[in-house]
Amino acid sequence: MNIAITGGGTGGHLAIAKALGETLKLKGNKLFYIGSISGQDRDWFEDNDLFEKCYFLKTSGVVNKKGLGLFGAIFKQLVAIKEARKILKTCQIQRVLSVGGFSAAPASFAAVFLRIPFFIHEQNAIKGTLNKLLSPFAKNVFGSFSHLGKNYVKTFYPIRNEFFKHSRIRNEIKCVIFLGGSQGAKALNDFALLCAKGLLKRGIQIIHQCGRNDLKRVRDIYEKLEIADSINLFDFSKDLVDLMTKADLCVGRAGASTVWELCANGLNAIFVPYPYALKDHQYYNALEFEKEELGIIVRQNDLCAEVLFDFIDRLEETDETGMKNISKISSKLQEKIRPDGADEIAKRILEY
Repeated sequence: MNIAITGGGTGGHLAIAKALGETLKLKGNKLFYIGSISGQDRDWFEDNDLFEKCYFLKTSGVVNKKGLGLFGAIFKQLVAIKEARKILKTCQIQRVLSVGGFSAAPASFAAVFLRIPFFIHEQNAIKGTLNKLLSPFAKNVFGSFSHLGKNYVKTFYPIRNEFFKHSRIRNEIKCVIFLGGSQGAKALNDFALLCAKGLLKRGIQIIHQCGRNDLKRVRDIYEKLEIADSINLFDFSKDLVDLMTKADLCVGRAGASTVWELCANGLNAIFVPYPYALKDHQYYNALEFEKEELGIIVRQNDLCAEVLFDFIDRLEETDETGMKNISKISSKLQEKIRPDGADEIAKRILEY
């Protein structure tokens, strides 16, 4: 079967495209990718042998644009929809799967116009603007959070198997990892700097991903504090899964991929939602976990050392059986997700 996967822009969307693409290809299908020249699409897939062919169209985001900028963005999308129709016909596409993001619009609308069976994967707890608009036309909308809709199918989140392979139950806090992202989140970096000496005094190791944009500043401050040699500091690492596995508690953002990767790894977390995320979707991604007492949400403006150390103390508390809270939470996280999420989605698309 010839299947087109479309969408991207950010790593969260593209990670899903890759996970689902790998599963669909293993089942013997020919895959084609339709994305945008903007965003990260080309960085991920331009030279990737996962797809028979990749197309990158001239599009940009429409949401939050005004005036001439909005008109220009809509015009680009209309031109790209016409191009996408030609691509779908030429490649004899039989299914179209959208993972969301502005780069998904042309192929998604083209699929609807051509009446090609069309499917959506929604990563977040709050639907994106494009996915919300196109959901009524999709045969199924897949997701791992609680959404409404007669065509919505709740599945396990598609996570790379390495997160499950390295998963473990945490029994005590010996190491904390701060994930500021590959670009760097200054607020999270400042929080790590604020808590570093207190953590080391407790004998807790620190792993700190500060991002390339903030590496020099953070390193200089650690050196001034005379603790640089005690911190595992880096901007980017291909071994992030191994580093997460070494940690017993994570402080990081709440992008959809992040929250489910931590879940699969059994890693306890303090979620600090990105304050400028569209529709505050990172907050709602983490809210399900907080409601089930599988993590806590702390707004960026509320970060202080007491928040971290109070949470560590709570995790170290034991119940009447002598079991620590950290162990119970870690175990429940692992029970919340399975490694066959991508396979479940692929089967539904192929069997439709």
